[in-house]
Amino acid sequence: MSTFVLVHGAWAGAHGFRKVRPLLRLAGHDVTTPSLTGLGERVHLSGPQVGLRTHIEDVVNHVLYEDLDDIVLLGFSYGGMVVTGSLAHIGDRVSHLVYLDAFVPDDGDSVRTMLGAPPGGAPIELGAQWSVVAASREYDDPQDAVWSEARRVPHPARCFAEPVHLAQPLEAFPFTRTYIKATADSPDAPGNANFWATAERAKASPAWNYHEIATNHMIANNRPEELAAILIALTA
Repeated sequence: MSTFVLVHGAWAGAHGFRKVRPLLRLAGHDVTTPSLTGLGERVHLSGPQVGLRTHIEDVVNHVLYEDLDDIVLLGFSYGGMVVTGSLAHIGDRVSHLVYLDAFVPDDGDSVRTMLGAPPGGAPIELGAQWSVVAASREYDDPQDAVWSEARRVPHPARCFAEPVHLAQPLEAFPFTRTYIKATADSPDAPGNANFWATAERAKASPAWNYHEIATNHMIANNRPEELAAILIALTA
C-alpha cells in the first residue's frame, strides 16, 4: 500500500480529485487531498495575506501532523509550485514526486516570472486587487462542468508573486520524478506554453518519467481512470 498526497491547483480545492480518490483506494492505497487555505471548503479563510508560503505550510503540516511517510506527492497546475516548495521540509518523506500538467519551478521562480513577468513581484498600489478571478475551464461532462465551476473561487494574488526556494535541483533528490501532460489544450491556453516546455524537458531526460493523457487541463475530472492507472503503476 502507498500513500498519495494530491495537491490541487489554483481556484479549486480538494474536491477536484473526487473522481480519482476512490480509484486509488479501490486499488488498496491511502489517499489524502488537503485543501489549501482560502480555496475549496477553506474559502472563508481567504485574504490578501495568503501566499505561496501559506500553501506550502498547509501541505507540510498536513504531512507532518498525519505523520505520512514514503508518499507519492502530486501537484496539479499551480500545485506544482506548492509541492516543490514543500521539499525543503518533507523531501525525505517523498518516494515519488508527480507534476500533473503543472509548473515545475527552479529556485527563485514564481508563477509570474514563469509566465514571463519580470522578477520582483507586482508593485504595491493603492486599492490593488488582492485576488485573481478564475477563468472558466472545459469539462467533458456538462453536469461536471456545472458542479465544478460553481466551486471555483478567486485565488489570492500573492501566491503567484512569491518565489519558490529549492536548495538543490529536483534531479538531485533520491525520489523518482514524473511529469504528466494534458495534450488537448491549445498552446496559447493559460500556462500551457510553460507546461509544454517543461513536458519536453521531462520527455528528453532520463531522470524523469513522462506520460501524456489526451484531454485538456482538467485531467482529474475528464480522465480519472487513466490518471489513476498511471499513479498506481508508479507504486508497482
